Amino acid sequence: MDEQDPHPRLPSALHAEHGFGDSEQTPLLKGNALPKPTRRPLPWRQLFILFWVQLAEPLTSQVIYPFINKMVRDMPITGGDEAKMGYYAGVIESLFSVTQALTVLYWSRLSDRVGRKPIILIGLLGSTLSTACFGVSTTFWGLILSRCISGALNGNAGVIKSMMGEITDETTIAQAMALMPVIWNTGATVGPVIGGWLSNPHEQFPSLFRGSFWVTYPYALPCFVVAIYCAGTFLVTFLYLEEFHKCCHKSMKLHNPASASLEVGDTSSSIPPFQPSQLPLSQVLTPQVRISIITYTLLAFLDIALRAIQPLFFTASPSFGGLGFTVPLVGTCLAAFFFASGVYQALAFAPLYAWMGPKRIYMLSMIMFVPIWILFPIMSASLGEGKAVNEATWVELALQIILYIIMDMGFSVAFIYIRASAPNAYSLGVTNGLAQTSASIARAIGPASATSLFALSVQISRDTQSQFGPVLQWLGANLVYVIFILISFGAVMTVKRLPEKLEIPVREGAVEIDESEL
Repeated sequence: MDEQDPHPRLPSALHAEHGFGDSEQTPLLKGNALPKPTRRPLPWRQLFILFWVQLAEPLTSQVIYPFINKMVRDMPITGGDEAKMGYYAGVIESLFSVTQALTVLYWSRLSDRVGRKPIILIGLLGSTLSTACFGVSTTFWGLILSRCISGALNGNAGVIKSMMGEITDETTIAQAMALMPVIWNTGATVGPVIGGWLSNPHEQFPSLFRGSFWVTYPYALPCFVVAIYCAGTFLVTFLYLEEFHKCCHKSMKLHNPASASLEVGDTSSSIPPFQPSQLPLSQVLTPQVRISIITYTLLAFLDIALRAIQPLFFTASPSFGGLGFTVPLVGTCLAAFFFASGVYQALAFAPLYAWMGPKRIYMLSMIMFVPIWILFPIMSASLGEGKAVNEATWVELALQIILYIIMDMGFSVAFIYIRASAPNAYSLGVTNGLAQTSASIARAIGPASATSLFALSVQISRDTQSQFGPVLQWLGANLVYVIFILISFGAVMTVKRLPEKLEIPVREGAVEIDESEL
């Protein structure tokens, strides 16, 4: 071997067996077909803990959606003007993603060095404290501080995906990744129910919550319930989650089919020890990584914009372009979206993935945004006499739920593309960190832009009722939906640039799994 090479490489047979390719630079997204691997069982106990951790994020983010608009409207900051509600609610909803975008890459890179478990524990601790503080905040700045703390300390989204990549291979990745949106949708189903039905407990359950505390802090109870869940998850993770990443670095066994097994650092062997290292960001951002991150970012942006518009549309009165639902009904409707999607993902994604392939599912997912956005003004126009919700409105809402279910499959495919595009096994954390950073930026921009555009559309509708023709007036009143329809078409064109097929190498030995975990 060349004496000037500071990073001696293992023979190709050993690298190929462990997913490293011919060098550290070889991506996990392969062009050459590999022999069909033997299916490995999933480590269900560890997966269950990861899913338990993942559930905390949608709970903390979605619990506020049923009441955040009313919470902001009742604060002095709006001056009682319902038209301003969307601006301030969007800012609060975006802050988690803004602060997460500033820190998630740091947490992901740190997890590549110190392990995944410590970073997950820090994230859970931040979620516990910030959610509890949010529930007892009575000022706009108190809400802002709580959301900033939650986002800054939470890098779990990228770290969990890295751990998932370390304990799966091409035979199990579709099954495991299909469950991630199911867990998210479970939290997104339960979160709005908790937020909608446990807010104002002194009014809904007067016999149980009589004290003045619940009158002063009407939204504390749902936040406390979620904070208790995060605290319990912290304890479960601390006691039972194993550190897979350290196994990869310290006790990974390499096997040469033509010889005996060799351990990393075995000085009796003629093969030099393999020293893994993180690549610089310029080498991590390969074309495969860039296009995978861009498509995921667009998906995240459109999804979070939709999630911000839905509760605002449901809450706003019909004269302001909404449906005028009560807070409990808003929570129930949001829960119906996520529950239906979770059930569908659990039952249908894996067989659809095997039948259609990743790119076709991704394309179908992005296309669904167009009719989803179109249905908002249709629902508003279908209101009956006295601007009351009628049968047609409920049918249109049910159709929107069906379209949302199909759209939500895109996240499973996005995670698979990102995992497969990682330049090497030891850059998986930073690759997921970059993807999560981009998605967090999109999720920071999405709610504020969507709710602000909604408020602007309402303002245009009120100010131009008699100044323009019906077509221009309709376009102005529905400006928010027109803009997001155009962005959705752009996202579809971007997905077309992804590769048709993925090859995700089996990484035997990358993680030692106890048989009792299966």
